[in-house]
Amino acid sequence: MSRNIIIFGAGGFGREVASMIKRINANTPTWTLLGFVDDDTVHHPAGSRNEYGDILGDSKYLNALTDPTCVAIAISNPHSVKKIVEKLSNPLLEFPNLIAADAAILDKDNFNMGYGNILCSFVSMSCHVKLGNFNVFNNRCSVGHDAVIGDFNAFMTATRISGGTTIGTLNSFGANSVLLQGLTVGENTTIGAGSVVMRKTKNGFTYIGNPAKQLFF
Repeated sequence: MSRNIIIFGAGGFGREVASMIKRINANTPTWTLLGFVDDDTVHHPAGSRNEYGDILGDSKYLNALTDPTCVAIAISNPHSVKKIVEKLSNPLLEFPNLIAADAAILDKDNFNMGYGNILCSFVSMSCHVKLGNFNVFNNRCSVGHDAVIGDFNAFMTATRISGGTTIGTLNSFGANSVLLQGLTVGENTTIGAGSVVMRKTKNGFTYIGNPAKQLFF
């Protein structure tokens, strides 16, 4: 029996998640997509629609629901996701993990994941990986063995996280970025697209280049 789900975020990534749900359902009917909500009421007002469904309202709409409903937060900015979660006070809301039909978890018996995570197409998770909550892994990301990842992180297309690494909270990894084995990225750190992290980073800074170097403004 399928479960009702609403996507928070009606932009490009929201539509990607909608198409991912469509592919999941093609294999096993799992979700009934009710539509989208978005707090950007200028560009995505209630009553409008995109090719996957109607815009139902904003965060207030979700807080007013009286039936249990699943929500997928399809936003790629970790700080924005955290703010959205803090807005959503309705105890009837659930935040399931969404795993694309063509994502790969190499050993499900040795893989741990919280809630609200999104694993897009061709994401690969190795053995003994631990994920927290509300992490986004865009297409073709890979995570190596024994990696530990906290909450509210975003990994853009083809990010490669090597084995034995530790990642904290509120970090952003640009497309094709690399974190080498055994390293730690703490909190509120941005790794630029195509950058290769070869040593431990400092919290709150941006790193770019190969090897990645701290960017000073």
